[in-house]
Amino acid sequence: MARILLVEDDESLARGLAATLRTAGYTIDIAMDGEAAWGMASDEPYALITLDLGLPAMSGLDVLRKLRSAGNKTPVLILTARDALEDRLTGLDSGADDYMLKPFEPSELEARIRALLRRARGDADAVVTIGKLVIDAVRATVEIDGRPIDLRRREWAVLERLAARVGKVVDKERLTSEVFGYDEAVAPNAIEVYVARLRRKLEPDGPRIRTIRGLGYVLEVP
Repeated sequence: MARILLVEDDESLARGLAATLRTAGYTIDIAMDGEAAWGMASDEPYALITLDLGLPAMSGLDVLRKLRSAGNKTPVLILTARDALEDRLTGLDSGADDYMLKPFEPSELEARIRALLRRARGDADAVVTIGKLVIDAVRATVEIDGRPIDLRRREWAVLERLAARVGKVVDKERLTSEVFGYDEAVAPNAIEVYVARLRRKLEPDGPRIRTIRGLGYVLEVP
């Protein structure tokens, strides 16, 4: 699943949201203040950012404006207790893609995230078919010729990123940075392990993952 930057200065809320989203299959990094959020969002490739407005060091709006000024087009979902219409309009006009008021139900947050990710991919129904392989991002299911394939979270993340650029080389370092969290200790061959596991699960009827030595991987069109 996608890698998300969760920006929230309430540690208890941040940990709770991160646990919920990780259970849903996402890779989550947490930033507790605006400066950290700006630095992490500038350095790492995120599929989506959830952004609180009332942050120390730099406000959420300032983070958002700096990202957009720098050309960063990562979808941003504002999560805030500020319920005034003016605040909502300011957030959206500053470049946010959606706006949710606290408190909210985790199920609604997950639905909003799925919708934003589908929009970012330009994939209205979120179903990708590659030969006999069918990936349904909403239901979080993978099938090959009608046969369900059980994937672990990292395997799913690798497959999703390769499928998003099917037929094209996906750089190994970029793939690693998208699959693993910002502060995770990653072994040098970690991504190779997950690619190997995924290959075994796609065999013999699924598309082939080819290694391009010195560059990365390609999910080949059958």
